[in-house]
Amino acid sequence: SLRSPQALPFGLIFRPVTMQCAQMAAMFALTLLALSQPVLSAKVAAKSEVTPVQKVLQLMEGMLAKGKEEKHGEQVQFAAFKQFCDDTTVEKKRAIDQANEKIDMLKADIEKYTATAARLTKEIAEHDEDISVWTGDQKAATTVREIEKADYDALHQDYSESVD
Repeated sequence: SLRSPQALPFGLIFRPVTMQCAQMAAMFALTLLALSQPVLSAKVAAKSEVTPVQKVLQLMEGMLAKGKEEKHGEQVQFAAFKQFCDDTTVEKKRAIDQANEKIDMLKADIEKYTATAARLTKEIAEHDEDISVWTGDQKAATTVREIEKADYDALHQDYSESVD
């Protein structure tokens, strides 16, 4: 059975042409020839020009040749389209594989940097603790020195008054 043309990408048109159609047309023409043979034989004797049956046969042969030519053209178009699809599929699969490898590498980098960030955060916390301890020690030492200076100043005042 003949179907309507199907549009394919890139403007290609696919019209299925089967050998059955051509064979059916040829059988139809032969049947017409066989049925009209008695009528034709009388007319052919009278005239030597092209008969309607011969004209139908010529048209059918032309249709058969045209059908075969179109079929061949469609096969060539389909082969080119199939090659394009196969090439594109291989290219896209390769690109996907490369992207997946890159994703895996980036995930590994993320895990590595996350672990490094956690380690450095822990070290920073330890350093902050050390700094706060040192700041406390410095304040305590400053307070002790201020007390010792006040004691010294008082003692110096007392000695200065005693000597005078």
